[in-house]
Amino acid sequence: MTAPRIDAAEVERISREDVPSVGPEGVRVLALGEGSCSVWLPYDPRSIRPGGTISGPTMMGLADFALYVAVMTAIGPVKLAVTTDLTCHFLRRPEPRPLVAHAKLLKLGRRLAIGEVAVHAEGETEPVAHIVATYSIPPEAGAAS
Repeated sequence: MTAPRIDAAEVERISREDVPSVGPEGVRVLALGEGSCSVWLPYDPRSIRPGGTISGPTMMGLADFALYVAVMTAIGPVKLAVTTDLTCHFLRRPEPRPLVAHAKLLKLGRRLAIGEVAVHAEGETEPVAHIVATYSIPPEAGAAS
């Protein structure tokens, strides 16, 4: 196993500067491995939907970014790697608090990466959402299969 091809500082910079949907504060990296990561998203009262729960788009956006980070840990920073498919299962209602996403790649090919993400409300052991997604990797990225 090799070291991740991106470091925490670069991930956090990308989250603040290049991915506005994550929010102005960005994410904090909790862990990086080759093909995996855990990231923390601060609570933002603007993410609350009627009923007092964190919105689905907030959870899906965090999961999408977490999987993007997992892809970059395996192939390095590639701005043009994009989501081609994302399926989200909402499992429980998250309380209004920070969210943690744990992402891991299931398969990495030359042109596609498939992974899954578990999103948790901070301090909870049970996930609030489970996401499976596919990323398209541009040919110049040169990912190994």
